[in-house]
Amino acid sequence: MPKPTSATAPNPTAALRQGQKQVGLRLHRPPLLTNISAARWLLLAIVAASVYFFHGFLVPVLAASVIALASWPLRDRAAFQLNLGRTGAATLLVLVLVCFLLIPIAMALIYAFRELRDWINWAIMINSSGAPTPAWMVELPQIGDWLDENWQNYVGRPGGISEIVQLVSGSNIGAIYRGAVTAGTLAFHLALTLLFMLITLFVLYRDGDRIVAQIDQVGRRILPDRWERLSRVVPATISSTVTGMTLIAIGEGVVLGLAYWLAGVPSPVTFGVITGFMALIPGGAPLCFTLVSAYLAASGSPVAGAALFLWGTCELFVVDKTIRPVLVGGPVKLPFLPTFFGLIGGVKTMGIVGLFVGPVLMALLVSIWREWQRELAEEEQRQAARIE
Repeated sequence: MPKPTSATAPNPTAALRQGQKQVGLRLHRPPLLTNISAARWLLLAIVAASVYFFHGFLVPVLAASVIALASWPLRDRAAFQLNLGRTGAATLLVLVLVCFLLIPIAMALIYAFRELRDWINWAIMINSSGAPTPAWMVELPQIGDWLDENWQNYVGRPGGISEIVQLVSGSNIGAIYRGAVTAGTLAFHLALTLLFMLITLFVLYRDGDRIVAQIDQVGRRILPDRWERLSRVVPATISSTVTGMTLIAIGEGVVLGLAYWLAGVPSPVTFGVITGFMALIPGGAPLCFTLVSAYLAASGSPVAGAALFLWGTCELFVVDKTIRPVLVGGPVKLPFLPTFFGLIGGVKTMGIVGLFVGPVLMALLVSIWREWQRELAEEEQRQAARIE
């Protein structure tokens, strides 16, 4: 019987070299998509679908996470030292947040919007009939005549404000007024965001320990050498950033708002809210009370303007030298540029919640960068010690 030639017989060694597997008398080729690869692609598809369907909840979840991390020591005290348990502590902290933070801020914003509506009505009245230059503006030395001339040319004549608004924003003053009055959609969206944030915050307060344990387990698998250090930097960074930026900003807005009211500034609540928001930016609060003091001095109340300026300077000195170093501990103290970029980028992306989320993200980036620099410096020192 003739033997089969080598051209027709399969070569097991060559087949195994090509990644094939011999099963009996046949060669088994590996599939294009293995079980592990299929599982990875399926997981990626599930994550992408989850991001697509639930991206609207990203803002309240981030806000709740920031608040929970910043107030976690209070949660531990309420849960274990006061013996309220996890559910009781979560309920208590959410109620405290609603009663002492959200409600006063909402009332201040509503009052400020009412004053803003009065300003818009005043601008519409001047736009329709015109108005003479205010006396205090004409009496300013050196620039009074120049201000009087420009007021009459651009503001005091009928239709002047409408032309300025049209030039700046592309809309007429009536459209802006209607947009300011019919802002119910924005208010409803904000209310839903706050509701989802409170629900998420309650869950984080109640089950935060379990969530952190699961995240630590995954983090040790991904970053076995650096996870312990970075995972402890993140809560301290968020706590220091939120405490330093929000509590101090709210305090400065309240204190300087009362000072505006005592000094006789028109619409003190509105200016207090503006000062509170500007206090989130380094140098924002001094700019606000300096401009208001200059307005009081120019409008015929130099004593009130000087007193307001001195009070704001003393208050800011006390806050920066005593209160801020105590409240703002932590490993990261943001310089001006990352803080500014975090505020602007956060507001542009997430609205008012971005005022808190944006700087926190920038603080995390800065902390990771400094941690990396520290590790590189330690590695260079070890190499230098080995050479010596």
